[in-house]
Amino acid sequence: MESRFYKCQYCFKEFEPKRRRVQKYCSDTCRNKAHHARKVKNVLQTLSEESLPSTEITPEKKAKKDTMSLAGVGNSMAGTLLADRLINWATKEENKSITKKEFQELKSLIAGARYFPVTNLQPNQFGQRPYYDIETQELVYL
Repeated sequence: MESRFYKCQYCFKEFEPKRRRVQKYCSDTCRNKAHHARKVKNVLQTLSEESLPSTEITPEKKAKKDTMSLAGVGNSMAGTLLADRLINWATKEENKSITKKEFQELKSLIAGARYFPVTNLQPNQFGQRPYYDIETQELVYL
């Protein structure tokens, strides 16, 4: 039986193939090193192509100066106002956020009293109305 020798495409040494198919490399180490060498070569080639300055100036490459126009500001303001109105119109009253004035009124209301009337409960059998006591955090009838 005649043995055939091949030449490794990475280290250029002669070797006898261990598999049936034609082998390009003498070992897995040479195969991996060749792969990494190709990978580095492709990366370097890509970087060098991207870093080369173009001698041709095209209209897209000219520096564009951003300016602000009165019409653009007006359009932006109109769009913001319209969006705010639509949100206000589509939001239910109980889901709307509280204003500073409403918060101050609520704060002064809470600070001034210990008992708050509970309007969704009926009076008890003695005719006393239900109140919520802030200090004890209980329901009381007065």
